[in-house]
Amino acid sequence: MIQTVIFDMDGVIVDTEPVHRFAYYQQFKELNIAVTEEMYTSFTGNSTRNTFQKLKKLFPIIEDDVEDLIQRKRTIFNDAFDTKKDLELLEGVAKLIKDLHHNGMQLIVASSASKVTIDRVFTRFNLHHYFSHIVSGEDFPNSKPHPAIFEHAVFLSGTPNENCIVIEDSCNGVKAANAAGIFCIGYQSFHSKDQDLSTADLLINHFDELSFEKISNRLPQIKL
Repeated sequence: MIQTVIFDMDGVIVDTEPVHRFAYYQQFKELNIAVTEEMYTSFTGNSTRNTFQKLKKLFPIIEDDVEDLIQRKRTIFNDAFDTKKDLELLEGVAKLIKDLHHNGMQLIVASSASKVTIDRVFTRFNLHHYFSHIVSGEDFPNSKPHPAIFEHAVFLSGTPNENCIVIEDSCNGVKAANAAGIFCIGYQSFHSKDQDLSTADLLINHFDELSFEKISNRLPQIKL
């Protein structure tokens, strides 16, 4: 029986990707580096620290320290986030979160985003009281597809892997769940159209395909 649902945040709970994209490309312009669409897409699911660590190897022209790069990106992101009035939770996810929480399901968020960004999103949408734990990718040396973030989420949950489910929308996130040995639901949306979710155990197109009843009694051969 499923006791814990582990949510990714960006692209699953809220779509802050356009804000992240704006912040990154604004910074790329400042750094005078040309990041291709393919390269940018490959960073999906990576923490900001891992992204800049990779960029510094790819572009030796970048002289700034990783920590300085992170702070600059965070400043651009926060300014853009605070002025973006049309930012909303993804359709159907609020209803699912409330349904799961109301029925006693433990909810954990495990996101590559920084703690500051997660807190900013959760405060804006009043989500803190629904989730027992918040796990940020900035606390781990390796980003998704490394399974560390999900393994830690399972540890915090106090329940075995087989009693947990991950909801992800990125290729790296799905691979991380696979590597952690956790049943993974791949959320296919407009925002994840460039992501390969084929290794997910189950694919959905809308959150109305899920409910407490369907998730809590999940079997390996789950049919929605």
